[in-house]
Amino acid sequence: MKVSRRGLLAAGAGVAGGLGVGGATASAAPGIGGPRLRTGFERLVDSGYAVLAGQKVGMVTNPTGVTRDVRHIVDVMHADERVDLKAVFGPEHGFRGTAQAGGSEGKTEDPATKLPVYDTYLKSGQALADIFTESGVDTIVFDIQDVGARFYTYIWTLYDCMEAAQLARKRFVVLDRPNPVTGRDAYGPILDRKYASFVGRREIAQAHGMTVTELARLFNGEYLEHPVELETVTMTGWKRRDFYDASGLPWVPPSPNMPTPDTALVYSGTCMFEGTLLSEGRGTTRPFELLGAEGIDAGWAAAANELGLPGVHFREAYFAPTFSKFQGKTIGGVQIHVDDREAFEPVRTGIGLLVTAKKTWKGFGWRPDNAIDRLTGSTRVRTMVDAGASTDEIVGAWQEELAAFRAVRRGYLMYK
Repeated sequence: MKVSRRGLLAAGAGVAGGLGVGGATASAAPGIGGPRLRTGFERLVDSGYAVLAGQKVGMVTNPTGVTRDVRHIVDVMHADERVDLKAVFGPEHGFRGTAQAGGSEGKTEDPATKLPVYDTYLKSGQALADIFTESGVDTIVFDIQDVGARFYTYIWTLYDCMEAAQLARKRFVVLDRPNPVTGRDAYGPILDRKYASFVGRREIAQAHGMTVTELARLFNGEYLEHPVELETVTMTGWKRRDFYDASGLPWVPPSPNMPTPDTALVYSGTCMFEGTLLSEGRGTTRPFELLGAEGIDAGWAAAANELGLPGVHFREAYFAPTFSKFQGKTIGGVQIHVDDREAFEPVRTGIGLLVTAKKTWKGFGWRPDNAIDRLTGSTRVRTMVDAGASTDEIVGAWQEELAAFRAVRRGYLMYK
């Protein structure tokens, strides 16, 4: 991966490392959550919305955009005379979160605030820029909880909105929230641009280990042909080693099948099963922690445990998905039990499960559309699994490109 023409410095003119903290905040409630971490939104309020002064504002957000006392930030800002909030832009699943995977809420009026809500899902480039222009806003603010995986679509909503904001000549502000699975390092293969899609626009690692403000700076500095006028509002009190439970923040499912931080912990590995004929656990209470299909027995869990993967064990499990693959059928498979999250390697674990599923289940196969290639960013995982490669061989195949990404990534990290 080459270093950009703008180098590894801040991501273009107009980038701020964060706001100063001062004054009382309307976003926190006494006794709720921990006192140490302050989100980007909390710091924005602390500053009296300084970066939004005199601006007509549009929010890109979803149900995760909440305060510590679980009020939605749009409701808070709409009621605050210091902010001229004019519009909301909803991503996949919608602003209020009423749509399932692959859906959105469409253009509507928010019943609570009467603000116009514009649909950004699967819109990009000039089409999305035209929506920003139609809204009449000056500044677009992004605040959505990410989960740390390349194929989680909200970071590509961020990318598309940044690109469209530049086309529409709008300012862009990103408010930070924790990466729930830590920001210690990046893992997994790097996307080959030939396989770019809405589950991976640009060349980042499958588990990127960054926060959304860091990603925004990376996008602006490395990938956008014309950088947007970007400002970031960082957190205080977040450390790269912190898991989500250290934040003291409430967990709001970012999407219907991301119910807990435990789901996020495994997701960058087990979401690869979306590209197979097996169930990835959608339609259960443990999506991405339960995997299976008809005809699988205890042999898969045994084979997976024999790999000795760090920080995890596998239990023979049987379940009946209420929707998606194998709806209403009782199927066999595994449940993932992470017993040492510091040692756990989600992408390696996902590869190990693919390798052992193929060896132990005669029905193993890929989705006919080869969605696995879009999820993993190339044909490599699919072809190496099919060729009988081991977990170590597959993981070893991407180490050189991962090292190059890690080198670029370091220039955009904002926390220790």
